[in-house]
Amino acid sequence: MTDRPEPWEPGSGPASAGKRHAPATARNRDAILAVLREELPSSGLVLEVASGSGEHAVHFAAALPALDWQPSDPDPAALASIEAWREEAGLANVRPPIRLDAAADWPVEAADAVLCINMVHISQWAATAGLFKGCAKLLPAGAPLIIYGPFLEADVETAPTNRAFDRSLKARNPEWGLRDVAELDRVGDAFGLAQVRRMEMPANNLILIYRSRRS
Repeated sequence: MTDRPEPWEPGSGPASAGKRHAPATARNRDAILAVLREELPSSGLVLEVASGSGEHAVHFAAALPALDWQPSDPDPAALASIEAWREEAGLANVRPPIRLDAAADWPVEAADAVLCINMVHISQWAATAGLFKGCAKLLPAGAPLIIYGPFLEADVETAPTNRAFDRSLKARNPEWGLRDVAELDRVGDAFGLAQVRRMEMPANNLILIYRSRRS
């Protein structure tokens, strides 16, 4: 989960050193935020796994001030970008970013929700399995794991753009590619997280909500 194919552009503004900009963020952030308003708790700590540039973190934290936001990423350049966006935003509810590899041990002891945007298809399967494993340890009963991205579904025709995207990902790294939702459901079930909601999103993406069955 180190090299990642996002179309990064240099950021701008007073804290531009090290800042990255992902154009897709501006296109999808408000659609994602609408779901977060429905699914996140009213207060508590949200752990964002694979925060990338950090743009989502500051946007969501500004819109949801009662929640504390913990951004994370395994990539040092991403961590620098997240910190640059955090510094510029000046939000008290965004914590300093932490290095977290979803496939390894997590340096977090507890969270009230976990959000993961556009990681599953651009990482090894071990990262997805690790995402569910980590959430099984962190999340209290009923707490959500919210996953956003493009997926495959056995009973849904895959959009041509997603098929092409899947081929391009596998050409870059054979261990990348769009995952079947049924595979996520199976690994989620193994770690005590059940899918409770599926939402179609713009540009042929989905949001999948899993909730902990911990007793």
